[in-house]
Amino acid sequence: MSPTGSAPQTPSAPVDAPGPSIRRVPEDKARAGAAGRSRRGQEETHTGRVRRARRIDRILAETYPYAVAELDFDSPFQLLVATVLSAQTTDVKVNAVTPQLFAAYPTPQDLAQAPHEAVEEIVRSLGFYRAKTRSIIALADRLVDEHDGEVPDTLEGLTALPGVGRKTAFVVLGNAFGRPGLTVDTHFGRLARRFGFTEQEDPVKVEHDVAELFPPKDWTMLSHRLIYHGRRICHARRPACGVCPVADLCPSYGTGVTDPQAAARLLKYEFAPGREQLHRRFLEGATRRQLRAEGYGLGA
Repeated sequence: MSPTGSAPQTPSAPVDAPGPSIRRVPEDKARAGAAGRSRRGQEETHTGRVRRARRIDRILAETYPYAVAELDFDSPFQLLVATVLSAQTTDVKVNAVTPQLFAAYPTPQDLAQAPHEAVEEIVRSLGFYRAKTRSIIALADRLVDEHDGEVPDTLEGLTALPGVGRKTAFVVLGNAFGRPGLTVDTHFGRLARRFGFTEQEDPVKVEHDVAELFPPKDWTMLSHRLIYHGRRICHARRPACGVCPVADLCPSYGTGVTDPQAAARLLKYEFAPGREQLHRRFLEGATRRQLRAEGYGLGA
């Protein structure tokens, strides 16, 4: 570890070798796969879509065996507040401010009574900090007044709270209470459409279509895997198709860069060139908090 706390560096691997756990798909196989069948107008049966969807999920499970909620939390209350704060910003930025926030206001009772100005100062870096401050203080106040300071463990109870929609509710249900749910954020929706799981844009309709392809026990981890894949490889503007481990199963192959070396340069987070040691630490089971303590930067 360098004395400045920067992430340890190892010699960069070749750009066409993004990491030891990524399945390689030759370009000819990718073009002849689901994308080729789609171009030829071959209609996919529901059974065929289910099988392809579940194979995609199995491969993503092998690619991201360490996939978890990327927000740090120690309780349902912390996860709920962190998820509300994560709107229109990154999890990395939220994780940078929540230790101070929860040290100052560890319980709903504490946060409900917090001065707005003090909370605003803590969350200022997240953007929309005044609105977010109002939301989390109102949320804490409702928890105290109507739930004895406890976070509800039902969809209905959570979505009745200020600033909590279905996406936030399913994050909390799946990760704090172990109750299955699909977290349809922008990454999940984009990948569900690219993979041909749905044609819908509305998150609730996307949720319904995807739920028909997977058993409920798989929903929470599927959400993590699609979000991880969307952040690291299947980007909104320039997906790295040439290094995608499910390229042969994706009807949208070719939407992005298909040359493996050029595509590898688009990889982000622990798959980015030069971050091989960080990737290995994830594969070894290191937590995000451990990695930060070791000096690794976890941003894109």
